[in-house]
Amino acid sequence: MTGRVALVAGATRGAGRAMAVELGRAGALVYVTGRTTRERVSEVGRPTETIEQTAELVTAAGGTGIAVPTDHLEPARVEALVTRIGQEQGRLDVLVNSLWGGDRLIEFNTKVWDLDLDKGLRMFRLGIDAHVITSHYALPLLIGRPGGLVVEITDGTEAFNRTYRDNLCFDLTKSAPHRIAFGLAAELKEYGGTAVSLTPGFLRSEEMLDHFGVTEETWRDAVAQERHFAIAESPALIARGVRALAADPDKQRWSGRSLSSGQLAKEYDFTDTDGSRPDCFGYFEDVVFGGKDRSAADYR
Repeated sequence: MTGRVALVAGATRGAGRAMAVELGRAGALVYVTGRTTRERVSEVGRPTETIEQTAELVTAAGGTGIAVPTDHLEPARVEALVTRIGQEQGRLDVLVNSLWGGDRLIEFNTKVWDLDLDKGLRMFRLGIDAHVITSHYALPLLIGRPGGLVVEITDGTEAFNRTYRDNLCFDLTKSAPHRIAFGLAAELKEYGGTAVSLTPGFLRSEEMLDHFGVTEETWRDAVAQERHFAIAESPALIARGVRALAADPDKQRWSGRSLSSGQLAKEYDFTDTDGSRPDCFGYFEDVVFGGKDRSAADYR
């Protein structure tokens, strides 16, 4: 991907950071955005992960990382970001919408009439509005390059999200990226562009590892607390999936579709960092929802 330009919106940590670094590893120039910087921590951020660190990791991996602190709910700031990319590079080849930050707002197993409405509506802002605002400003720059790619990051495949997510606002928020990708695929078709929605499986993000009190090296110790964690995957799996999509000259065959990291790992023949190929959604369909007597090891 040498010579190509990417924007990873929401790259401070987790899957967003991993995708930015992997695109850098492939040689891309990557603009990375987020709200937590070395000077200011957002309401959902942590001082241990900043957008400047992500840019440095991109550069260390072999690409060029450029950190631009941005709140994607502020249209003027997003417009300024895209204007800067246009002035500095004159092109945009890949847009990854990995914006979220709403996990702390979710009240699972709560009826809609009992929800904290402010929290629910904030989820819409973070997981839907921010994505639409970013696409509105970024896509005019991307359609100037045939073969452009938009990746809408969400939680759960389209099929998986037919199972109710036990919170109406969360359910709607995580279903919306599938329709956004479907709509953008239609709008980008005449320009040779591709849009997909993409989900990781059970992600071993920094926050999830901290939640269980483990590290990436000791993550299997957490299976005693949560047996389904045995199917967990590192952020590298979805990152390698984005890299494979971006580099695929025939990527348009995926346009409008809902994809998972495990699905792309099979299609493009790559593995997680430990050499395994977790199929999280196959495991959930068969074992968690289907009641089959099989172990997570059968799906790695």
